[in-house]
Amino acid sequence: MKQEDYAWVLQGTKALFQQLVNWRRHFHRHPELGFAEHETGKKISGILEELGAEVYRYAKTGVAGVIKGGATGPCVALRADMDALPVLEETGVEYASRTPGVMHACGHDAHMAITLGVASLLAANRNLWQGAVKFIFQPAEECPPGGAKAMIEEGVLQNPDVKAVLGLHVFPGLPTGTVGIKTGTVMAAADNIRIMIQGQSGHGAAPHQTVDAVVTAAQAIMALQTIASRKIDPLEPVVVTVGSIHGGTKCNVIASEVELLGTVRTLNPEVRKNMPKLLRQILDGVTAMSGAAYQLDYTWGYPPTVNDEELVGIVREAASQELGSTNVVNLAKPSMGGEDFAYFAQTVPGIFVMLGSGSAGGDNYPWHHARFNIDEQALQYGVRVMTRSLLQVLRRFT
Repeated sequence: MKQEDYAWVLQGTKALFQQLVNWRRHFHRHPELGFAEHETGKKISGILEELGAEVYRYAKTGVAGVIKGGATGPCVALRADMDALPVLEETGVEYASRTPGVMHACGHDAHMAITLGVASLLAANRNLWQGAVKFIFQPAEECPPGGAKAMIEEGVLQNPDVKAVLGLHVFPGLPTGTVGIKTGTVMAAADNIRIMIQGQSGHGAAPHQTVDAVVTAAQAIMALQTIASRKIDPLEPVVVTVGSIHGGTKCNVIASEVELLGTVRTLNPEVRKNMPKLLRQILDGVTAMSGAAYQLDYTWGYPPTVNDEELVGIVREAASQELGSTNVVNLAKPSMGGEDFAYFAQTVPGIFVMLGSGSAGGDNYPWHHARFNIDEQALQYGVRVMTRSLLQVLRRFT
């Protein structure tokens, strides 16, 4: 196709913009946690059916819709995640979550709206392209083992067979109107840890007669940070975060047990493989020093997300043609965030891009923050880039 042959993408997206906002705000008002996205799935299924898509259900609450072009050809896929987070929203916007303690604090509401927008645009212009696009709405991205693996095991990339899969994530670190693309590893492996520190309780006034699990846990948290600073090559990115600590019942009772929950992020497979051993070395020393014991549960989570080199070239060109080359940012470093999109990209060629959603002069809070929000103008850029990219990837496999 010539450049002018894609004019309908821009024109159609402009006409869809208010609908994109409406969809995004609907999902934002009604967030649902992983594998509980029942109403979200019903809403998406209904819209896909109205567009004339063949609709299928996977992995409890997952949805996939196939839209065919005007002529037969290969099938490619666009994936969106559906779940929200257990976060109490503090944005104050009129479309804030109506479910206390649950919030779309990572932009999945925007991902769903963008993907529905692409489906709408392609359905309305079937005669202008050939092949098929499978729109995958995946549950439980935020809670490993996640929904991607389950959907793949249930055949979401088959019938018709998917040749390549695309995905995106809104990113407040880039301004609206831009996209960030990276060759190779773009997101980290994400593993989870649960540590139980076991001491001996007693009176708060007689700590010498106890083994204080709280103090031991505090020492363990600080000592675990030396894995990144003293146990790993400084050029190898590693993150060990303890995000939750629970222990004790009363101010004057020394706790006998403390639970620590955390995450481990790595890029290098060899470093990742050694992390449980390094954690145990630290915990062995800390607990021996205090006379406590511990239990470590290490849960292997999502692998790194690796972009296919050929797809990077195709999508970079498509984004440059749609937004202008100066608005396509070559990301120098991967994110230490994790994504179960990685499972899709392990199964077929895949690419995961960052969609700029930061507003000029705004606070632009990071992912998972209680005040996270996006510049809704980013929705239309996401639709344009993904539509153009899907069409050019289809041409590659035709």
